[in-house]
Amino acid sequence: MRLILTSLMAVFTLAMSAIAQAADNVDAFLDQQMARSNAPGLAYALVDEGGVITGASGVLRRGEDASVTPQALFQVGSITKSFTALAIMQLKESGALTLEDEVALHLPGFETQTPITLRQLLGHTSGYSTVQGNAAHHDQSLAERVSQLAADGPAQADGAWAYSNANYQILGAVIEAVSGEAYAEYVTAHILSPLGMTNTHVLTGEPVGGLATGHLPWFFGRRPVEAGWGSSVTAPSGGIVSSAVDMAHYLQMMLNGRDDVISSAGKAMMLRPASDASPYYGLGWALDPEGGYALHSGLTPGFEAIAVLEPAQQRGVVVLVNASGGMGFGEVYPLLYGVTNRALGEPYADAGANWGPKSLYLLFALMPLVYLAASIVAVVLRDGLRAKSGLGGMISLWFPLVMAGVLAVVLLRVVPNLFGTTLTGLALYQPDLVILLYASVIASAIWAVLRLVIAHTGPRT
Repeated sequence: MRLILTSLMAVFTLAMSAIAQAADNVDAFLDQQMARSNAPGLAYALVDEGGVITGASGVLRRGEDASVTPQALFQVGSITKSFTALAIMQLKESGALTLEDEVALHLPGFETQTPITLRQLLGHTSGYSTVQGNAAHHDQSLAERVSQLAADGPAQADGAWAYSNANYQILGAVIEAVSGEAYAEYVTAHILSPLGMTNTHVLTGEPVGGLATGHLPWFFGRRPVEAGWGSSVTAPSGGIVSSAVDMAHYLQMMLNGRDDVISSAGKAMMLRPASDASPYYGLGWALDPEGGYALHSGLTPGFEAIAVLEPAQQRGVVVLVNASGGMGFGEVYPLLYGVTNRALGEPYADAGANWGPKSLYLLFALMPLVYLAASIVAVVLRDGLRAKSGLGGMISLWFPLVMAGVLAVVLLRVVPNLFGTTLTGLALYQPDLVILLYASVIASAIWAVLRLVIAHTGPRT
């Protein structure tokens, strides 16, 4: 017996030594990268064979002295989807539903739509698009939102994979219909409380104390953003706020191989592909088959987060940042993935200056100035505009107005769609970029109209 205990203690000591070394690597990285990332604060937790080490760096709000601690609350964004999937698995194991159930079995509003199963929702193969998922309004109830989605139907019907918040909003409504409890109440009672996540909350519109201040990209820096307290609509797809300490409990549960809030077999199922059409996404978790990881990132206005599981090694890491990234000079992912890789002992290739998106951002920033300069030139060279005549002259005068219209469509419709959202949605995450897009459209229209006004007024030569 003494030999067994001695061996166990030796194994535990080695494990704690390894996790402590990983924490040292993370802290050294943070000392170098926090200022470079321009992120105000960060908290993390490392889980390794049952051992946990937490850490933090920076402040809760830029310009203030309150430091981030491992107990500080951050919005975890779409990591919430794994909690929603876990709730569905609990209801499955209780016999209340199956993953092959059609949505219409639990939500009658879907009876007129092409059948969609819960498994398809879990694996993002229902046909609902990213844009549809980002079109929710906070003044809607979850029931109203899901009724709208039922009426609209999926944007595509080919069963192809497309990440969409809509899938998990519908799953939230299923949880409510089957359990008879509001989504937030169910998750709190059946997941958070049993796991001891006493400082974790589901945002449904009410303020929560202790939440770090989020920070948005703002031209070449960041600015604080007033806290958004979510709604019942966004709760199932991205409404949880938690701390590094509490999230460590969550990762430990997913890695312990035991029956607790769900069975060990259920946990394993969550970390396998949801279907053949979803090879890189399980049940609430994205999958990296080559590396053996399950992970999920989270993005809300002012916050980014990532949680990673390595089941074979019983290791996990969660990183929470009170800043959200954006095009150009506000990226957060090098900090998130740098901490994550060092925590797991993996190499991380720094992207360096990454001038691709920065150059595009600078283009948008310079575009209004270029059109302003062109407008000044049009005034200075007004005699030349007034001298234009014939078909060539007409084309020369009117073509810029046509191009200004095309530019408006590209900047105000196409560019937001590239981000998987609308212009209004993009403004929530990167308001400075939206200001530049509007400024470019307005400046181009002023230039085009000004040329026409000058050409048709004043003395002609």
